[in-house]
Amino acid sequence: MPQLIFFALVALVAYFGYRAFVREAERVTRRMARVRQEAENGSVGTLVKDPKTGEYRPARD
Repeated sequence: MPQLIFFALVALVAYFGYRAFVREAERVTRRMARVRQEAENGSVGTLVKDPKTGEYRPARD
């Protein structure tokens, strides 16, 4: 029985670690796509609209 609990905990940690890894990889992929697009356009940065105030600000990672 202790082995079952141990392997269940290992599986949970692996699952949440994998999800965190995928989330980080998607974030980096989006950032690199934006950097690539900025390089193609020759722009210095990307502006995003703040939905609350309606003002445009530089995109943050």
